[in-house]
Amino acid sequence: MAVLYVDQVDPQSGTTLTVGTSGDTVTVPSGVTVAGGLSNTPAFKAYISVGQIIPTATLTKVTFQTELYDTDGDYDNSVNYRFTPQTAGKYFLLSKIRYELASYTQLEIRIIKNGQTSDYAPPNAIFGTTSTTYYATYTLSDVLEANGSSDYFEVYSSQNSGGDGTISASFGSTFEAFKLIGV
Repeated sequence: MAVLYVDQVDPQSGTTLTVGTSGDTVTVPSGVTVAGGLSNTPAFKAYISVGQIIPTATLTKVTFQTELYDTDGDYDNSVNYRFTPQTAGKYFLLSKIRYELASYTQLEIRIIKNGQTSDYAPPNAIFGTTSTTYYATYTLSDVLEANGSSDYFEVYSSQNSGGDGTISASFGSTFEAFKLIGV
C-alpha cells in the first residue's frame, strides 16, 4: 500500500470529491479527529444539582443548573436554562426527570421549542396513584430542527399531586442534546 502526503485534496472539476467506488470500505483510524460536518456538535448535558419544587397543576420550566459538558457554550445553565444551538440542523434532545412525591395522578414532561408551551408536540405523561412516598422517573426524547440562530429548547414539567412536588437532585434528572449528522 502506498501513502500519499498532501495538505488538501480538491476535485479536478465541479464541486464533488469522491473517495473510493461502490463496494469499497473507507477506514478512519482510531485517534483521528474528523472536523466539520461529521461531528455531533454542538452537544451538551446538564443536570439538576439542587432539587426543584414544582407546584401542583402548574407547567413549570425545569432548571438544570450544572453542566457535565457543553461543546459550544450553547446551553444557558444560570439564567434561562435553555439550549440555543448556533448551528442549523436536526437535534436529538432528551430529558429525564425524577420526582419525589407522596402520591400523584399525573406527571408530565415537555421539551418546548421557542417557548411555545400551548401548541407544541404532544407531551410525555405518566399516570398513576400511590399512598406512600413515590419516586417516579420518566424520560422524553425527540428529534427537532433548529435554525442555527434563534431557535431554543427548554424542558417543562407538571404534576398533579395536590401539593408541591420535588424534582430530585440525587438521581440524575438531566437535559441533553446533540446535532445529528447525515440527516
